[in-house]
Amino acid sequence: MDYDLFVIGGGSGGVRAARIASAEGGAKVGLAEESRMGGTCVIRGCVPKKIMVNASAFPGQIADAAAYGWQVTQGGFDWPRFRGQLEAELTRLEGAYRNTLKNAGVVIHDQRAVVIDPHRVRLADGTEVSARHILIATGGRPFIPDIPGAELAVTSNEMFHLDALPGRAVIMGGGYIACEFACILNGLGVQVTLMCRASNILRGFDEEARAHVAAGMAEKGITILTGTEIARIDPGLVTTTAGATHETDLVLYATGRVPNTTGLGLEALGVQFGARGQILVDAHSQTSVPSIFAVGDVTDRINLTPVAIREGHAFADTIFGGKPWVADHDLVASAVFTQPEMGTVGLTEEAAKAQGGVEVYVSTFRPMKTLFAGRQDRTLMKLIVATDTRRVLGCHIVGPEAGEMIQLAAVAIKMGATKEDFDRTVAVHPTAAEELVTMRKPARVHA
Repeated sequence: MDYDLFVIGGGSGGVRAARIASAEGGAKVGLAEESRMGGTCVIRGCVPKKIMVNASAFPGQIADAAAYGWQVTQGGFDWPRFRGQLEAELTRLEGAYRNTLKNAGVVIHDQRAVVIDPHRVRLADGTEVSARHILIATGGRPFIPDIPGAELAVTSNEMFHLDALPGRAVIMGGGYIACEFACILNGLGVQVTLMCRASNILRGFDEEARAHVAAGMAEKGITILTGTEIARIDPGLVTTTAGATHETDLVLYATGRVPNTTGLGLEALGVQFGARGQILVDAHSQTSVPSIFAVGDVTDRINLTPVAIREGHAFADTIFGGKPWVADHDLVASAVFTQPEMGTVGLTEEAAKAQGGVEVYVSTFRPMKTLFAGRQDRTLMKLIVATDTRRVLGCHIVGPEAGEMIQLAAVAIKMGATKEDFDRTVAVHPTAAEELVTMRKPARVHA
């Protein structure tokens, strides 16, 4: 065999698997990536998005500074300058990823690769290589439904490279990508209308928390139209299925992502797929073809970068490191970088009460920093507690730095902390996080 392992996809999961297999497992590893190294997270996802979130928050921070006595003047936002700096940062990160692989001894092929049999891969230049194991880590991609004028819309992939910011934007979708970009554009001065088919945004998250986020977004001037879907797109205009029209300078479709499995040659080999086109794997990320494995969004388990990294690491340790283990998909925390921000781990109130008796502890308050500045922002803290075991089953935070707080709360909840463990913990004052350990009486009890 030319390689012990050949990885298709240079995103977070594929890079971690390749590096661990080569540097720690002693395997001869090749990796093919047809686009930029780093994948969705680094190049067109988490990293550039969070940088844009940071940029969009400054108008509010400047206003708060004035309320605190600073003599500040808000000027205009220089999108071309920001975009140039953003692209330079992504180039730096891509270089870091490449150096990491090279230093680990991984051979990089900057071209598309397809699988032609259980142990062979064909590169775009026609070269064929053999490998004992093949790992598919091609991630996911956004899609736009087939409607009239679909070619006039953009996806999250293009949002980081716009020539200029629009004056008005219509965003179709209610998930975290749609909501995050709605807040980003709003913060950068764009007039935003968010349309979603459901009765509220952020389907799948805790009902009370998602309602809190929606209220905060509306307070900041974002128009949210629920039960709405786009029927067609014309230059400067969208028409909904109800016949309403909305003038706009940009249409962003963020109605979900699909596993990136098209044209990889896997169907002909008997690799099994799920209903959404995801590659079906077992706990060790092995497909129905024993020599072929898959990790990350292409498997549609939990589509988060840290999960893909864990899956890739577990695969490499198991196959090449003599340390078999599986990635744990239970109690995975996540953050939605809307404004207000949301952090969540564990069960929602709706899911928890369907499983048995629970107590729900809730605290809402105006955080000190923005309260002093005269803003009406409200923070939500919520704990879901099992009445029998007293274990904390879920935690949901909406407010500033929710993502930072939920990471630490997740450690305690993963360890099986009870409500009494939270109660015994002395509060850090004055902070928002202290509310997590000072809620004494449940707001609701579900038998």
